[in-house]
Amino acid sequence: MRLLVKLAITAVALWVATLVVPGIQLPAHSAATRVATLVAVALIFGVINAVLKPVAKAVGCLAYAATFGLISIVVNGLLFWLASWVAGYLRLPFHVKGFVPAVLGALLVGVVGWVLSLILERDGRR
Repeated sequence: MRLLVKLAITAVALWVATLVVPGIQLPAHSAATRVATLVAVALIFGVINAVLKPVAKAVGCLAYAATFGLISIVVNGLLFWLASWVAGYLRLPFHVKGFVPAVLGALLVGVVGWVLSLILERDGRR
């Protein structure tokens, strides 16, 4: 159940990123296609983060230490861009048009996801 909630949170955060960040496109025509695409891209992004992020941290340990962790912003942007590429390969209507929108989108998805997680966690305790 928790995995489905995280997937939904990421999908909502991706939707917010498509609305706010120019260069992140979701050219689906129907609401059902948009929702299905967002859920699929959220799943892709989650799998990429689960598999590649630990590898990037292990390989780039010195870079993380030298930049006090700020390189993680770049790594997250690249992983977001990779998720866009995989979505395009799977013919999903989701596209990120470059590095800067990818970094901004990854930051926004992270912040929105964090806020939504806090809200849902807080409501779950009551």
